[in-house]
Amino acid sequence: MRYMMSYDLMETVRNANQWFGATALSMASYPAFAALPNPMLSWMAAWGQVTERSFERMVAKPDWGIHATTLADGKDHLVEVDTVVEKPFGDLIHFRVTDRDEQPRKVLVVAPMSGHYATLLRSTVKSLIENCEVYVTDWHNARDIPVSAGKFDVEDYTLYLVDFMRELGPDTHVVAVCQPAPLTLAATAYLAEIDPKAQPSSLTLIGGPVDPDATPTDVTDFGHRVTMGQLEQTMIQRVGFKYKGVGRAVYPGLLQLASFMSMNMDRHSKAFSEQILRVSRGEATDHDAHNRFYDEYLAVMDMPAEFYLSTVERVFKNREIAKNAFTVEGHKIDIGKITDVAVKTVEGAKDDISAPGQCIAALDLCTGLPDSKKASHVEPGAGHYGIFAGRSWRNNIRPLVIDFMDANSRKPARKTTAKSAKAAAE
Repeated sequence: MRYMMSYDLMETVRNANQWFGATALSMASYPAFAALPNPMLSWMAAWGQVTERSFERMVAKPDWGIHATTLADGKDHLVEVDTVVEKPFGDLIHFRVTDRDEQPRKVLVVAPMSGHYATLLRSTVKSLIENCEVYVTDWHNARDIPVSAGKFDVEDYTLYLVDFMRELGPDTHVVAVCQPAPLTLAATAYLAEIDPKAQPSSLTLIGGPVDPDATPTDVTDFGHRVTMGQLEQTMIQRVGFKYKGVGRAVYPGLLQLASFMSMNMDRHSKAFSEQILRVSRGEATDHDAHNRFYDEYLAVMDMPAEFYLSTVERVFKNREIAKNAFTVEGHKIDIGKITDVAVKTVEGAKDDISAPGQCIAALDLCTGLPDSKKASHVEPGAGHYGIFAGRSWRNNIRPLVIDFMDANSRKPARKTTAKSAKAAAE
């Protein structure tokens, strides 16, 4: 009950701050005050607007916002999001482009379960759907999952990925971004042993902590500074009575957000101060750079406690993936069994979350894979976010990943449909 009270208290504080912002905005915008040329009133209204929006976003799930895409034919095509596989803790979704032939590249983007929604990869998905059939792992907010659904730890996560890969088939190219990189590598090795025909064509690991000790950062070294008991006592709470997952033990998204913000408090404080000034001067817009970034950044989700604790203990503390000692349901996974799946790693030279060296460690673990099927890339000047969503991704990394997929595709020929054949004849 103590942990449940803590959860509800955090939600109460968040709700109160949202109310304070709304109240300040309402009071400072009172029509009669328009006759008073006092800049403090406009500043107060701006503070209220920014504050209300910020705290409101913390409990909102962002929309993908990918409604259409422009293709090579110069036309806008609608994009529909279809659920292919539905599971309690996450779905496999497909971004289907209407009135377009099936693309030869089938790409599974494995989104991180690290406190943010899969929509954090929105720009990554938008850049891929131009010429790929894109599938994404859409993880659910743990606070909305009833206790009756059971547990969800790193082994369950790995088995989810195995099921998703099986569903899509061997002509799939898997792209794992950040946190899921080591578990996606393990899932691929698991398939190599128990169902080789279901293995994907290629595996691209982007900025993931395969070996956290290769080049430790403040984030990856966190697990060595605290005990598991301390983590459970200070980080784990139980979902309050407001949500469907009441009673479920979670690592709250609000707590995760506080940790994220504290890492770069000066930068975040400056960003919000400047935004308040822009709003007070009438220079801000609903979709300006600040709001586009923070609408996504502040939208956080709770993680199942078992997943968070087992990630820290098994991936970071015990380094089971890095030591090739990871087990799933009692079965020891041997990453050296990967012999036919091309593996590429991508790292950012200035990544302060998963520094260069942590991800490329995956290639050394693939002892059964010939060098011709291994590749790596370190993007100069790129940070963690830039290697999958920024200018570096669009201009440099994405073309390299697409070329890597094409070079290792098991489906070289485009599927010919009656519609495409008719168009070619005309």
